[in-house]
Amino acid sequence: MVNEIIIVNPKELEKKKKQISDDGAEKLHILSDFDRTITYGLNEGKRTPTVISQLRNDPKYLGEDYPKKASELFEIYHPIEIDPKIPLEKKKREMDNWWREHFNLIAEYDFTKKLIEQVVKEKPLRFRKGSLEFLTLLNKKNIPFIFMSAAPGDMIIEYLKENKLLLPNIDIISNLYEWDKNGKAIQIKQPVVTSVNKDETLIHKFPVYEKIKNRKNVLLFGDGLEDVGMVKGFDYKTLIKIAFLNENVEENLPVFKKVYDIILLGDQDMIYVNKLVKEILK
Repeated sequence: MVNEIIIVNPKELEKKKKQISDDGAEKLHILSDFDRTITYGLNEGKRTPTVISQLRNDPKYLGEDYPKKASELFEIYHPIEIDPKIPLEKKKREMDNWWREHFNLIAEYDFTKKLIEQVVKEKPLRFRKGSLEFLTLLNKKNIPFIFMSAAPGDMIIEYLKENKLLLPNIDIISNLYEWDKNGKAIQIKQPVVTSVNKDETLIHKFPVYEKIKNRKNVLLFGDGLEDVGMVKGFDYKTLIKIAFLNENVEENLPVFKKVYDIILLGDQDMIYVNKLVKEILK
């Protein structure tokens, strides 16, 4: 796949870049998906494993029963997730049920902080080259960076730590566990973040909202159409949406062009992203 950069409306993008630059770093925050966005989308031609699949695909971590029961939940709820005829509010309720059942299922097994450390060491994720430079630049400018993900947040935190990417400006809106004194998962905390409720209305329930409520300019990063929903409900001034389109380019590109400002093809590193941010923050 060609490493191509598609700018849907160059004139409009330059206008947005100038607006954000004129307002300064103190008016900017970053929203980003995690899986296949900050990590590469493909590995030797195959889809990069998501955080949750590191657990689900290897029975040595939670035993043989867990993958079976997780698959049973998938068979029940996935058809609802992908059915465009189901109203969004109903879909949100059903996805909330699915995520809660799944995460509490994980807690029924011996899911511990030590196991998370083991998985992260044995099943490394490939972060896009230049990610450290990208996050370090934003940290130096005190720009809040929010990962919003429906994955297990405790595992995301450990992956970032392992790769020295958990910088002070980073916050994670994801699914976090309550732990007992021995470091064993008890249950998932509320609110639950799912594939269909990743919008900034959710941020009102987290302390990070105080950091970003007056930062009306946003850079948004995702790898799917649903990721643009992260900014829904937030009263932004200027928004630049950047997509890593890793697969099925011919089929997905026309739709991505309707919702994103910049589309990066070829499972790229962060070179263009770093150049863009430097231009905006100069």
